[in-house]
Amino acid sequence: MKKRTLSIFALVAIMAACDSGKKETTSEETVEVTAPEVEVPKENSLTSEEEAEGWQLLFDGESADGWRGYNQDVLPEGWIIEDGLFVALGKGGDIGGDVVYGTEEFGEFELKLEWKIAEGGNSGIFYHIVDEDTHEAPYYTAPEYQVIDQIGFPQKLEMWQSIGADYGMYTPDFEGAVKPAGEWNTTRIVFTEDNAEYYLNGKKTVSFDPWSEDWEKRKTEGKWKDYPDYGVAKTGYIGLQDHGAKTWYKNIKIRKL
Repeated sequence: MKKRTLSIFALVAIMAACDSGKKETTSEETVEVTAPEVEVPKENSLTSEEEAEGWQLLFDGESADGWRGYNQDVLPEGWIIEDGLFVALGKGGDIGGDVVYGTEEFGEFELKLEWKIAEGGNSGIFYHIVDEDTHEAPYYTAPEYQVIDQIGFPQKLEMWQSIGADYGMYTPDFEGAVKPAGEWNTTRIVFTEDNAEYYLNGKKTVSFDPWSEDWEKRKTEGKWKDYPDYGVAKTGYIGLQDHGAKTWYKNIKIRKL
């Protein structure tokens, strides 16, 4: 009887131990990890982080405050605000139709914006625009980031006039960054007196040293040899080109460096 009683006690002890192990396994607590909230930027607005970094909004999606025609006091008829976008209707040409943000001049800066263009279209982004009353168009004085339908443009494009170029000066590396007409692109320009960089859809297309010996050589021997005031100014207005093609712009932001 003692042996049998001991065996029963041993069996009960083993079952209790097994049962205890199961309880320990199933009683583990589940810890929920909450991911930090990410601020989703709204169209034509600044995030709190951008505000802290000193960014300025140049277009709010509702009005053209601060914008006017080149060498004009008002916005040209060829520019409208539509569905939160700043739109060039394509009424401009080689001369006339361009707009400037005339509220403030910028020297060293970082500019970013989004754009799309109609099939076969051509446009541009200017900076350091000066002397409006003595020149017919922004490109007489201002460097230009080339905006163009690289895929569908009807004529052969030279590299110096291709998308993301410092137009007429430095040829771009746009491999893998080009999108078809009608799709949104992101442009970023970082300009200081020591270095300038252009970006297209996150890819650096151009990098150069402003006013360097190489820069001076390109200016005096190339496209701008007959434009003595081109690129001389170290500060000036931001501008957008209407070169005869419908072009849409949004999220135009800048900060001083």
